[in-house]
Formats: sequence, C-alpha cells, structure tokens
Amino acid sequence: MALVDGRVCVDRWEASLVERLPSGEVRAWSPYHPVDGHEADVRAVSRPGVTPQGYISGEQAQRACHASGKRLCAADEWERACRGPQRTRFPYGDERKSRVCNDDIRGAHPVIEVALRLGIPEERRWSDGMNQPLINQLPDSLFQTGARAECTNEYGVFDMVGNLHEWIEDQNGTFRGGFYMDTSLNGEGCSYQTTAHDFRYHDYSTGFRCCMDPDRVE
Repeated sequence: MALVDGRVCVDRWEASLVERLPSGEVRAWSPYHPVDGHEADVRAVSRPGVTPQGYISGEQAQRACHASGKRLCAADEWERACRGPQRTRFPYGDERKSRVCNDDIRGAHPVIEVALRLGIPEERRWSDGMNQPLINQLPDSLFQTGARAECTNEYGVFDMVGNLHEWIEDQNGTFRGGFYMDTSLNGEGCSYQTTAHDFRYHDYSTGFRCCMDPDRVE
C-alpha cells in the first residue's frame, strides 16, 4: 500500500479477488464474473500485472475490503491519492495526455459489440448486456493493473483514472476516476465521479481499491 499524506494507506493497484474453497485452498476469483452469492468466500488483494475485478457492487467491494482488514476509501482519501502531492488534475499532471492512462476509448462500445456477438436484442442490450463476462475480455478494453506504467504519481498508486470505475465509501453509491470508455463526462480525471447507481449496483465497468488507517507509532 502507499502512504498518502501520512494519513491513509491506499492500495497501489485496483483490487482483484481471491476465493477460499471449502478445503481451505485459496485461488484467484475470475475478474470477469460477479460475486453474487459468493460474497462470504472472497477477499480483496492488490497486485500488479493482473486483471482487476469488475462486475462488483459497492456493498460487495466493501465486504471484500473488510475481509482483508481494510475498507473502501473515503472520497477525500481517494482524491488525494489520485491527484498526488502536487494536487494535479490527473495523476501525471494537469493536462490530459493520450495513452498515459487506459482512457483512450474504443471505437466500438463494448456492450454493443458483445450484444451483437451474443444475439442480445437491442431492447434488452442495456439490461441483459451490462454484466456479460466477455465485455472486459475484448481487445482494447480492460488492462492489467499497472500496464500503463505512467498512470501514476509520486505516491506510487496506479490506474486511478481510467481502466475501471472505483467504488468509494458512500452508502448512496459513488464511484470515482472513470473507466476505459469515459474519464470526462462526469468530471475531468481525478475529479470524475458518478452517482447514478445505488451501492448494490454492478456492471463490467465497476471496480474498487481498498484503504486502511496507518499503524500508529508511539
């Protein structure tokens, strides 16, 4: 984790999940599948070079953080980590740069592309199509954690703009930072926030990272 302003520890990478089996064995949970019905079996981890977990609600993300002795980040904690010590608009500076974070926007919307592949009728595209596992497996969609190595700042946190939306600690439902198809419609870069869904909502674009209070040294 990264220590931000001496106040909070923030996961360096967007969260993935591990699952504990009845045998006690621990294995990676597929990042392309929701955890509905398995919330008690998974916990959050933060690792470089892996596909982060989409398809997760705020409630589920909160529970996964707690299972690892952490919590979701508060709004101000998340934003300080994203802006870095220089308080810039993007993790890397004040001016948007192409291909620094995963926010280049695909030519075809992934939900539409997958709906066409799977034969989902147009009238059900945005209801039946939003949690299809294939979406984040398409080319030029979700990247592995840290793949865009310059999408960071002096704190050493990665992918806080683009890649996946990130749930924060807000029971009314807020996620931050945008995702690979949008980092500007609801604010620019680190100021991006969406409040259109409740805390139980999930789709292919929703991910998270965890925070925790730093240990106190007496």
